[in-house]
Amino acid sequence: MTTLLVIAKEPRPGRVKTRLTPPFSPEQAAALAEASLADTLHAVARTSATRRVLVLDGRPGPWLPPGFDVVPQCAGGLDERLADAFAHCRGPALLIGMDTPQVTPALLTVDFAECDAYLGPAEDGGFWALGLADPDPALLRGVPMSTAETGAIQRQRLRTAGLRVRDLPRLRDVDTAADAAAVAALVPHGRFAALLNRCTAGSGTDRR
Repeated sequence: MTTLLVIAKEPRPGRVKTRLTPPFSPEQAAALAEASLADTLHAVARTSATRRVLVLDGRPGPWLPPGFDVVPQCAGGLDERLADAFAHCRGPALLIGMDTPQVTPALLTVDFAECDAYLGPAEDGGFWALGLADPDPALLRGVPMSTAETGAIQRQRLRTAGLRVRDLPRLRDVDTAADAAAVAALVPHGRFAALLNRCTAGSGTDRR
């Protein structure tokens, strides 16, 4: 009985994955973002979640599989947008982003029977997943995002609220070309890895 939320931007050149340029072009970076998002959404689609929601900045495209509700992101900083995504949930919810195409249905299947929250730490100090048994937007508002301390601050916010927090495995976000190569190696048969191979071959980029 869990809602799975994916917060994402429409993969358009110049709006997503800007830290991949260079070595990749804005068009290649957007294509890689689309492949990452597609892999993520297809993993979510294969879970037993009660409801699947794409919280989107932009318009959906052919990369969106069936079975998802699409809701727009609100205005404001990332903390406000994450908080608003949870505000529309009734019952347990797990939120992830579009930067971890290595996620699997098993990784996204959580049980709140013995905890109140899940936190998936990211290698860069942030978090790739946040789950709340009782979604409360106040748990996210004011947390500084995109810093090396974001994950630790969010964890402390949850614990200060008296929640029992369970960790999900630490994952690496795709932000840079080095991240892309490392993540693609974990899921070599996915859309993301296949496209990265084509982009790398076409641009002459060294993936080491």
